[in-house]
Amino acid sequence: MNDRSNDVFLSYAADDVAWTERLAEELVGQGLKPFFAEWSIEPSEVFVHRLDAELLASLNGIAVISPASVRCGRAMDEYAALATASAERGLRFIPVLLGHVAVPPFAANRVWRDFSDVTDEEFAEKAAELAAVIAGGPAGPGTAAARDNLTVTHRSPPRPVTPPDRPAFVVCYAPADAEYGRALAGQLREEGLPVWSVGDLRPGDAHFWTIRQQLRHAVAVVVVMTPQSQDSDDITRMILEGQVHGRPFVPVLLDGEVNYHLAAGWYADARDGALLDAPVLDLLRRLREDATRNRPPRLPEPLRTPRTPAPALRLTSSAGLERLRTHLAEDEYEHADLLTTRLVMEAAGRLTEGWLSVRHAAAVPHELLAGIDALWARHSHGRQGFRRQLGLAPAGGRRGPRFPELGAALGWRDTAESAVPRLYRDFARRAEPGRRAGFYPTLRDPGHENDPDWYDRWSSTVLGLHARLREWGTDP
Repeated sequence: MNDRSNDVFLSYAADDVAWTERLAEELVGQGLKPFFAEWSIEPSEVFVHRLDAELLASLNGIAVISPASVRCGRAMDEYAALATASAERGLRFIPVLLGHVAVPPFAANRVWRDFSDVTDEEFAEKAAELAAVIAGGPAGPGTAAARDNLTVTHRSPPRPVTPPDRPAFVVCYAPADAEYGRALAGQLREEGLPVWSVGDLRPGDAHFWTIRQQLRHAVAVVVVMTPQSQDSDDITRMILEGQVHGRPFVPVLLDGEVNYHLAAGWYADARDGALLDAPVLDLLRRLREDATRNRPPRLPEPLRTPRTPAPALRLTSSAGLERLRTHLAEDEYEHADLLTTRLVMEAAGRLTEGWLSVRHAAAVPHELLAGIDALWARHSHGRQGFRRQLGLAPAGGRRGPRFPELGAALGWRDTAESAVPRLYRDFARRAEPGRRAGFYPTLRDPGHENDPDWYDRWSSTVLGLHARLREWGTDP
């Protein structure tokens, strides 16, 4: 069919036909025209040919994933066809779970809805949400809790991360903090500011890609800091993605300690449960103006002195190394690079300051450096890590090489006289293609790229730590 007469293609197993018909009826009640084979295919038609034509004509597809469907060859063929159409031509692929079944890998990278054990009222609500998304409207407010509890740790599909229609303040919060996170997002909207959070994900969105898209182009990243968000791998990934791309951060301390990755900056103190006050809202308006005019963001000193300044949470060495292993295993080298910098700073007691001297670096344990180096070397087949950097470093006498010559040897700059890209995202591209040997770890801190002394801080950190590394000799 070439007239795109159906709004959504329904894929299901024969054992789920009665349940799927109920869903189709709900969609019809919402004003949609679903393609439901039991209603649409005449006995005289070639079944497979009609299914192919309808799927090609569809801009949306719902796959009912159930214990029956994973055993059904036709349902799995349709699932594969929907997955392919989603990747190749942008079909909105919405997985719907029925009967407590494991989510297949491709479906797991889409925002799905679970209809298992729902009441009649919940069924109608979820069906209405699907209908709104298929019709091109926003998801209903009654589904916010489900969206807040999404897990976003799956890798993004291989597609370019294009700018969103409207860059926004991205509000990040753990599911346990969803009530405050939603209230915070609502406050910003009432102030006329553009806002995006995981609560805005719609069924069928490629959630990791969509989150990455929003973070890379965010006006600023607002992070609700609590013990739950500190423990969340998803929040950590969102912070690191924003830092890689040089986005400004607005940390909001709701409970506990300052997030490990945000310890070097200011934060708004919300430990009394209050939303943002006037000075912070004024800052957000300035950040939006800076973004609109394509100016570097103007970040403040602390806007107010907290009643009791909160310390930064400390990671144990073992926990930090485990997180580093995870980032490297996922091939997220930039995230691993920023975490390495944090681990070194924390070990030197300089997490808040964000830079080192030779004296500070002397406090970093060799055991930690050896653990970091082993992970980098293992996951890069020996091409990255401190040991590889020592082997590539030029001779420089008792005090080691000068920073420009060291940077040229490690691929951070073309020659000792050439400039280094100021923005971390541009700098990290120098590692490609094939990731230049010895490029990582860089010990850069993109959170301070707008500081006038960023280069001096970075060079001091690198030279200080490399002085510590030379104490290893050639056998750390």
